[in-house]
Order: sequence, then C-alpha cells, then structure tokens
Amino acid sequence: MKMKSQAMMICWLTLFLVTECSYNRPKMHSKNRYKHQGPEGKLNVGKTREKCQGACTTSYCNQSCATNFHGEIGFTCNQKKWQKITETCTSLSLEALFQDLNVLPPSSIVAAPIPLPSYSLRAPEPIRDVAQGIRKNCPLDYACIIDVVKSSEATSGNIAFIVELLKNISLYLADNVTQEKMKSYSEVANHILDTAAISNWTFIPNKNASSDLLQSVNLFARQLHFHSESENIVDELFIQTKGFHVNHNTSEKRFNFSMNLKNVTKGISGVIEIPRQELWKLQNTSRAISIAFPTLGAILTENPVYGSHPRPVNSLVLSVVLPENLKQILLTFEKINQSGTKRARCVGWHSGERRWDENACIKMKDVRNKAQCRCNTSKTIMSFSILMSPKSVTEKILEYITCIGLSISILSLLLCLIIEAMVWPRVVVTEISYMRHVCIVNIAVSLLTANVCFIIASNFSSQAQDYNLCVAMTFFSHFFYLSLFFWMLFKALLIIYGILVVFRRMLKSRMMAIGFVVGYGCPLVIAVTTVAVTEPGKGYVRAEACWLNWDNTKALLAFVIPALTIVAVNLLVVLIVAANTQRPSIGSSKSQDVAIIMRISKNVAILTPLLGLTWGFGIITLIRDIPSVFHIIFALLNAFQGFFILLFGTIMDHKIRDALRMRMTSLKGKSRAAENPSLSPTNGSKLMKR
Repeated sequence: MKMKSQAMMICWLTLFLVTECSYNRPKMHSKNRYKHQGPEGKLNVGKTREKCQGACTTSYCNQSCATNFHGEIGFTCNQKKWQKITETCTSLSLEALFQDLNVLPPSSIVAAPIPLPSYSLRAPEPIRDVAQGIRKNCPLDYACIIDVVKSSEATSGNIAFIVELLKNISLYLADNVTQEKMKSYSEVANHILDTAAISNWTFIPNKNASSDLLQSVNLFARQLHFHSESENIVDELFIQTKGFHVNHNTSEKRFNFSMNLKNVTKGISGVIEIPRQELWKLQNTSRAISIAFPTLGAILTENPVYGSHPRPVNSLVLSVVLPENLKQILLTFEKINQSGTKRARCVGWHSGERRWDENACIKMKDVRNKAQCRCNTSKTIMSFSILMSPKSVTEKILEYITCIGLSISILSLLLCLIIEAMVWPRVVVTEISYMRHVCIVNIAVSLLTANVCFIIASNFSSQAQDYNLCVAMTFFSHFFYLSLFFWMLFKALLIIYGILVVFRRMLKSRMMAIGFVVGYGCPLVIAVTTVAVTEPGKGYVRAEACWLNWDNTKALLAFVIPALTIVAVNLLVVLIVAANTQRPSIGSSKSQDVAIIMRISKNVAILTPLLGLTWGFGIITLIRDIPSVFHIIFALLNAFQGFFILLFGTIMDHKIRDALRMRMTSLKGKSRAAENPSLSPTNGSKLMKR
C-alpha cells in the first residue's frame, strides 16, 4: 500500500513538472520575442538590415528580415547606392496576439482537487480571426491585445499589421463601443502614431494604410456611447478623444485640444466649435465626438492621382462625429510652423478619394500663429486640418515684381490723369475727340481704383483676413477691371461709329450716356450677378486670396469671358479699320474726325493685344504645375498695365504732345510775365499809346 502511494506521488510529481514546463516554455519565448522593447517601456523602432549585400549593380534587391521577424526588405539602386523602398518585417501575427491566453493557468493544475483521468490535455481550438479572439478572451475592453501590440517594434510590417487589426475591429466589433473599448482601441492606435514610428510609415507597401487608419478610427468613434454630459474619453500622447451630449437648447459647444509634438517647444492647440444656429436643428439629445491627432498629418498620404507633390500639414488633424443634420463647424488651428511666409489652406480629408479637399472649407482668418476655418462635414469628410503653402523663390520674385510694377502703374495712371487735365481744352475739339479722351480718363480711373482694391485685398489675405471685407474688395476689383475692358470696347464702338456714320453726328450728351452705360453699367450687372449666384454657397472668393474663385464655382469665368470677348471684338475692329484705310471714301469732308479715328485705332491696336496677352497668361497660370516663367510673365504684364496706358494712350499721341508743349510754353510765358511786369501785353499797349 505504501509502495503504491509512493508510485502515485512520483506520477503526480512527474505530471506537475511536465505541465509546468509546457506552461513556462511559451512564456520564455514570449519574453524573448518582445526583448526589443527599450528601457522604461520606450518605443523601439526596429533592428533591420539597412542595405543589400554586395555592389549596387542590379536595379532591385530583396533582403530577409532580422531574426524573429517574417517578411523582407526591398531596395533599389539609386546613384550607385542601395536605397530602401519597402519593408514588410513583422513579428506580430494572429496567433501571437492570443497565444499566451490559450494556456491554462498553473493554479488550475496545482490546486486541482479532481482525479487525473478527468483532466483534459486537449489543445485549445484555434482562433480563426481577430473578432473571434477578442470575443473569446476580452469582449468587454479589448485589453488582451494591448500588451502584445505595445511590446512589438514599430517596424513597417508591424505598423501595417496593426492598421489591419484596427480596421477589422472597426468593421466587426463596433456594434456597442463603450469608453473602455475606445480607450483600448486608442492605446493600440497610439503605438503606431508615436513620433518615433513616423519614418517607418514611408516603407509600407500599401500607401493607403494611413488613410485606412484614420477612416477606421472615425468609424469606430461613430459607434461610441457615453453617459455623462461631457467626457474626456481618451487622453493618449498621440490621440485624444472628447465627447458631448448636445440638443437644440445647448449653447455653442467647443472642443479644446492641446497636444505635444516633437520639435515644438510648447503644445499645439486646436478648437472645434459647433455654432448655435447648427444646434437649433437638433430635435433630440445627440452625441458630438471629436478626435485630435498631432502626428497623423505627417503620415497621411494623398492619392497620387490628385497631385504628385506632397502638401505638408501644418496643424493637428481634427476629426468630428456629429448628428446627421449638423453640417457646419468652425475650427481654429494653431500652426506648427509659424513663419510669417507660410499661409494656410483649410482642407478636409476626403476618405473616398483619399486626398485633401479644399472645397470642404473656407478660410476665415489667417494670422501668424493661427488659422480659422469654416468647414462642412459629411460621411466622406469628417477630418480637417490646414495645409502649409510655402513661398518659394519664384513667389518672392513675383511679390517684388508686383510691388514695383503696381507702384509704377499707379504713378503712371496719376500722371496720365494730370496730363489729360492740362491738355483737355486743346484736344476735345469734336464729339469723337471728346469721347476719346473721356474713354482715356475712365480707363485710367478704373485701373487705378482696381489696383488700389488689389493692394487692400492683398493685405487682407496675408494678415488677418476678414471674410466680408475680402468679398467687398473682390467685388470692386472685379467691377473696375471689367470697366477697364468695357471702356476699351466703347473706344472700338467709337471707331465703328466714325467709319459708318459720316453725315450725321450724335449729340455729345447722348454719346456720354451710352459710354457710361457700356463702361460702368455692363460691368455692374456682371459683378452683381456673379456675387449673387456664388456667395450664398461661399464660393465667390478663393480660400488663399481675395480674388474670384476658380476651383469650386469657376466665378473667375465672369471676368475672363467678358474680357477676352472684348479683346477679340476690338482686334476685329482694328482689322476692319486696316481694310478701310485703303478706301478713299472714308469721308474727306470729315478729315479731322478721320484723323482722330485713325489715332484711336492705333491706340486700340496696341493696347488691346497687351491687355489680351496679360489675361491670356492669367488663364494659363490656372493650370496645375505650370512652369514658373508663365507666372512671372503674367505678373510683369499685369503690374505694368498703367504704364502701358500712359505710354501708348497718352505720350505716343502727337496731338497730346503738341497740346502739352503749348501748355508748358504758355505757363512759362505767364511765369516770365509775372516776374517782369513790363513784358506783359497790357504794359506794352500802354507804351505804344504814349
């Protein structure tokens, strides 16, 4: 009996040792598997091979990953050096996520009161997918996957695996998202949003991974439920989530975020505000949720179909989940790069097209350190940020050209008006000559006013842009630039009138009325119609400048089409005059008017191509990725229009030069007479009488 009990004890001891070894082996393996984690839990970003073995002779080569990793690293030969382009090294797998959880705890064996035969050593059922594993092991908070993920290196392969993991959770486990689930989900996402992991996103073969991550987080947050009126739900370093309960009685609600970022001395902030008029639309109490990402902007990759050049993000990326009937929000972004030359462009991320959409937002203010945007949300656009528009050397050259050119243009136009005032009585001898000089004066006034409006509008766009003033300046610039062209059109009509009507002349007052209707009435109708049609949808002005919108509403066509049409009409009139100069029947009895008509024709023949060429280059500059030389040519032609008008409309007219010479001689004679009264005509007559 005693021998039997000893045999039983030996069997029990043997069984205990075997079982204990079987338990400890995977634990030791697990410890070895995660040994790459740095001290104090800091993220380690991979110990992989950084170049191919051998000389750089072939165009492409693959290298296997380091020990304990699966996958490979791809290199390409660039300038006789190996350059890494892809990496799929991963230590994570579906089995690794739940491997330790499938082993029975040792306490269940040591303290087992049941006989040996009743204890089963059968292997656990394999886990077929992530959803099944989480439902089985940690359905309440997803906590069972956190340690495994956070212990892994942030290699490109592991990042891609975690993105797919989060994507699967969002698709199959987002039926009842609690705060605990959202925290666990965000901890996993935070691991691959770490600043130390950003560089490894570049080598993920799937270039949509960053967009998939953002879309997965937004999808998961859409199903989040919380109980309190306001909640700080997630507060990780690289992802924060806040929520409110709102209804139609709620005052304006604001989400305030402040987050740290590498290479920034202090945290960057962002504010999301739901306007009061939007909250009035709510019938029942609803959830409003916002998520902030400080590093996601550096990771998001746009679809190359929509542009080959990367557009740097200059702020937090802010996502919002709102009730369906709430569409409009106000966002204030603090800039990461606060250089005064870095203008902001407000954008929304279009998840379907995987690109930044500038039509989703309108820029309200743009100061040195902040930008404010008004944005519209939808199912495809839930995330927003600001893009940085760096000023290149070319843009600085354009600024100098515009500044110098506009100064010369304004001085030229003022000089043109002064000359017209001096010679006016001597040059307006007939109805046609009178109207010719009325045209010159109004062309100069229109362009002068348009240039002043342009300067004011430029100050709005580079400093604190006030939207309403920007709209006003754009309207007046549009109106007066159009007036310039319509007064040019009226000059062409004068030419037609002078050729066709020989024996009967129109009254001066009637000609003046027609001139002002054409010169100011037609532009006013076009400008008012444009602003009335486009402004209700906030599509009148551009986001980056106070000028007519092109990308969204094509409001710029309301200037381009009339201007280029007038250019074509004027050139046709010049050709008609050129053909008629060979005919002697133009009207010998009106030779003075004929000479005036010829001078008008020469003036139109020179100025019309210059104006048409200017705005022709303006249209070319709208083409994306157009060479900078076209922008420089347009800036030169546009800035010196006033000088062209002074030169070809005034100085090159010999009648004006003669009148100006006579005026100057008269002024000199009067000044001499004032200095020597004895030379005056009155004194001379008195001496003759004596």
